[in-house]
Amino acid sequence: MIVNQPRPRTLPALAISALLALLLVSLPTHAQESRLPSIGGAGGGLIAGQQESDIGQQVMVSIRRSAPRISDPLVYDYLSAITYRLVPSAPLQNRDLTLALIDSPAINAFAVPGGIVGVNGGLFLNAATEQQFASVLAHELAHLSQRHFARRMEQQETSAPLTLAGMIAGIVLSAVTQSDIGFAAIAGTQALAAQNMLAYSRSHEQEADRVGLDILASAGMDPRGMPEMFEIMMRQNRMQGNRLPEYLSTHPLTQSRVADTRSRAEQYPDENIRDGQEYHLMRSRLQVHYAPSPDVAVETFEAYLDRPDVQRNDAIRYGLSVAYLEDRQYDKAVAVLNDLLASNPGRITFQVTLADVRLAQNRMDEARTILKDALARNPGNYPITHTLARTEIADGNGAAAAEYLKQLTRQLPGQEHLWLKLAEAEGMARNIVGVHRARAEYDVLMGDLESAQRQLRQAQEKLPAGAPQRQIVTERLAEITNRLHARANS
Repeated sequence: MIVNQPRPRTLPALAISALLALLLVSLPTHAQESRLPSIGGAGGGLIAGQQESDIGQQVMVSIRRSAPRISDPLVYDYLSAITYRLVPSAPLQNRDLTLALIDSPAINAFAVPGGIVGVNGGLFLNAATEQQFASVLAHELAHLSQRHFARRMEQQETSAPLTLAGMIAGIVLSAVTQSDIGFAAIAGTQALAAQNMLAYSRSHEQEADRVGLDILASAGMDPRGMPEMFEIMMRQNRMQGNRLPEYLSTHPLTQSRVADTRSRAEQYPDENIRDGQEYHLMRSRLQVHYAPSPDVAVETFEAYLDRPDVQRNDAIRYGLSVAYLEDRQYDKAVAVLNDLLASNPGRITFQVTLADVRLAQNRMDEARTILKDALARNPGNYPITHTLARTEIADGNGAAAAEYLKQLTRQLPGQEHLWLKLAEAEGMARNIVGVHRARAEYDVLMGDLESAQRQLRQAQEKLPAGAPQRQIVTERLAEITNRLHARANS
């Protein structure tokens, strides 16, 4: 089942802009001392490695607070897998990335300093092949590796810090909310500067094309996916009456650039690389998510299956099963999924979705059996473990759910929705200290250090002196307090 990111703390526009205006002016002074080499920029480079990391953390706070996101573990797991298939081939100084899956049907992706890579759900809808989809990711990784965003910021070295922060605000908010909210809150020349900063230069785009093609080829993917994806965007541009797809507003594209990329791609060996099945399963899953309604999704996928050329297409049949699930036609969903599993035994996506159906039917034991069998063969798998935790919560087993969620928060500590789920499970298990600790970590990710401090103090008060857990809480509280002091003194 597609799950949307909870948005309990969405901020008003002016509050968001005020937060983002602090992005650069609040950077700690020790960041200036980073020894990381800088590419471009006068005076050795204004944006150093540590500063990029600090900016990235603040950008993620703004994304968590202001952008609707998809927290579907199956889709996120695929996005992570395909990204980290490309990462070893990318000349990145820091390969520890943070992924943001934005809930928007528009074509868009972005990368900003600090290793933040964002992808819209709409990219799955518009990229017909995995090679095309991967080409956008490779292009964004190329921008990161060449520090294009940071280099454009360094060109503004003579600007006041607030102006520089305003540029970041406009870029981030426009990228993640698909609106002009980032510009509306920035007045005068700042808004113009932010608008200008949105678009990469022609030389940066060409460099990202070249590096991105190398990344694709080195990762065993087809570089021809890049010009194909560009052509899809150009075609959409024409169909929409020259209204640019969101991606092209930040990544200017010309016919000559498409031709140049196609020419470069053709210089790589044609190895007839095939898509992985998982991409098309996730694409079908998101087609259901973005359908006007579940019944329309059912009609659409049933119509697909009426075509002789796709009757045994597993991705289309899987999409139909997800549509049946969303439309509460559970028996039909089970029949399709069992048929898929008969020819694809052990396929995690099918197992998790079948468990989702059983969970929707309140058949907890069946869901648990499916998932435990799958987990035994795939220890630590994120979608399986996440769905097991949901099953235990639905069945009232808070302690069991908490154990699964603790595993996941160790694997993915930056996924704030997992900390919220853990707090829910700990509350169900009557572990009040666990509730406070999970809420504190959620608050940290949301940028609310004062609330995190309060949560940890409450946890500390409930633990006896000398208890090992009290020492852990005390140390974490000291970390948060030090960060608050650093913020106050910056």
